[in-house]
Amino acid sequence: MEKIQVTKSSMPSYEEYIEEIKPIWDSHWLTNMGVFHQRLQEQLKEYLQVERLSLFVNGHMALELAIQAMNLSGEVITTPFTFASTTHAIVRNNLTPVFCDIRPDTYTIDEEKIEALITDRTAAIIPVHVYGNVCEIEKIEAIAKKYCLKVIYDAAHAFGIKYKGKGIGTYGDASMFSFHATKVFNTIEGGAICYGDKEFEKLLSQLKNFGIRDEEIVDGVGSNAKMNEFQAAMGICNLRHVEEDIKIRKAIVGQYRKKLADVKGIKLPCIQGDVDSNYAYFSIVIDEKEFGTTRNYVYDKLKEHSVYTRKYFYPLTNTFDCFRGKYNVEDTPIALYISKRVLALPLYTDLSMDKVEFICDKIKDIQR
Repeated sequence: MEKIQVTKSSMPSYEEYIEEIKPIWDSHWLTNMGVFHQRLQEQLKEYLQVERLSLFVNGHMALELAIQAMNLSGEVITTPFTFASTTHAIVRNNLTPVFCDIRPDTYTIDEEKIEALITDRTAAIIPVHVYGNVCEIEKIEAIAKKYCLKVIYDAAHAFGIKYKGKGIGTYGDASMFSFHATKVFNTIEGGAICYGDKEFEKLLSQLKNFGIRDEEIVDGVGSNAKMNEFQAAMGICNLRHVEEDIKIRKAIVGQYRKKLADVKGIKLPCIQGDVDSNYAYFSIVIDEKEFGTTRNYVYDKLKEHSVYTRKYFYPLTNTFDCFRGKYNVEDTPIALYISKRVLALPLYTDLSMDKVEFICDKIKDIQR
């Protein structure tokens, strides 16, 4: 039986990509902010409706260097219900993550619990937009303003989303997007930081290029996090098709909702007002008492039918072995509950409606 993977990278046709990259053979300009890099940067500014944007080799380096550019010290309030990158970017900047629990509806940081975690060592808040669900932006920004804190949004799941008619990357002091191969929009690997401060742009430019200011001056200690021309060319191609891809994903999500709406014990993703979604993921939460069995059992049984799902996000980052003994997972009980029950179902543009029905039928069979 053909495997149904949890995700599949969106790609242009072979012919379109080959045609796009032909000029690289003439220029031999492979990296270091070349023509393709510059073109993609400008196109993304327009598409994402942001004033300033810097491209990176991947989303993790974008986030890590954005934190470094802000010259923070002390503690950062964030969520454990996220990919490893969010927490690791904080720790690798010699900052201490302080974990806040999540909302039970959107799985984003619970804004009502942030203030209780603020101390005189708190420097910033790093909320995460989860599965395309948007954080409670106004409340978070009000807290940040009250306590003079920086806000860096992990928007890895939020490419192309608009909140109240504005690009999601316009909020906070900075927002990080991931362009990893599995995302709604990809540059093979890649990422970006969006921000408003012009001076921040100069700092990011230095940090992603070894701290180099110009040909003779290196006055900072930086990394090598530049997006190369082949990545940028893939992004230019994929950006042409992303609106159509999102329409297809919306239809697939609609089919999932229709087929699973009446299944007892399955909680479907919430629908947020004021949010133009990108339909990045379709993650269900399985209540073992009502459904009749556990998330892990469903995961294993679907795999027997060549349906590959993902326990996303599991485990919580505050339970990682590398942080053993440092954090108390009982401080984030909702995140713990959701992490043990959440299951991301297959979602990608090539996924046929027949396969969606097959997946839903198998879930119903498992319950029976």
